[in-house]
Amino acid sequence: MTGTLCLLLLSLCLTSLNGQSMESIPSGPVLKKPGDTLSLSCKGDGFTFSSYGMHWIRQPAEKALDWMGLIYYDASKTIYSKNIEGRIEVTRDNSNSVVYLKLSGLRAEDSAVYYCARQTLWCE
Repeated sequence: MTGTLCLLLLSLCLTSLNGQSMESIPSGPVLKKPGDTLSLSCKGDGFTFSSYGMHWIRQPAEKALDWMGLIYYDASKTIYSKNIEGRIEVTRDNSNSVVYLKLSGLRAEDSAVYYCARQTLWCE
């Protein structure tokens, strides 16, 4: 199946208590081919989006969660996982409460459920 392998990518978001939520765009399965670029966005609601760093995390089938990257609350800094550095870009639009993920050069191992998550606590 090499060359014709398709990647099933899902974008889901975590919903928390007190009316705070993250809505994924698109909200269902995304089918891509190796070498393609994945673009996802996640819209926050019910909290002051511009006050929080935002993370992208993924979970391949039957594997542990895999942290991908973080963008600071004011977009002043991004930090990416070493294993995807150079292929990932995380940006944000605070005026619309949206965080974006772009992952290029897709590989079979990029097939996963993708999550966005709000930073809640800094650990040093």
